Amino acid sequence: MKRGITFEIPNEYGNFAAHILKPFPASAFTWFIGNGEAYITDSGQLDEDLFPENQQVIEGIELKKKLETHHYMIFADLKAFPKGRFSEIHTYEEFIKSPCELVLLIADCSYATLYCKDKHMLELLYEHAKQCGFTDVAYITDENDTRTGLFV
Repeated sequence: MKRGITFEIPNEYGNFAAHILKPFPASAFTWFIGNGEAYITDSGQLDEDLFPENQQVIEGIELKKKLETHHYMIFADLKAFPKGRFSEIHTYEEFIKSPCELVLLIADCSYATLYCKDKHMLELLYEHAKQCGFTDVAYITDENDTRTGLFV
């Protein structure tokens, strides 16, 4: 069974997270921002934190605005929950049992992992990643998933 997708994004400034999530209705969710390191870029330089340390929960409309700015993500841990139904998740099994609908992890500036419960949406996200020109786009399945935790 398909669990998610993996792919590589360019290791450069941009708004790749916004492109990754374009097919997903991000604005309709409340997002948990886990540990990470991401910066807004200004005139080709790293500027302020994209997600300040004191901001662990953000509404989808605000997240969408942040992701549309030019930024540089070194590590990111973003989890989408229906409004008012937040819970902590650390493993795939907890993800399946939780109200969380989507997990986006970015590691080392380039490696994206995305888990999505909605199988139709997962297909759309897969095709969209390919259309965006991201490389090494592949499905994560029950058989090939080696990840032990859903965090970076």
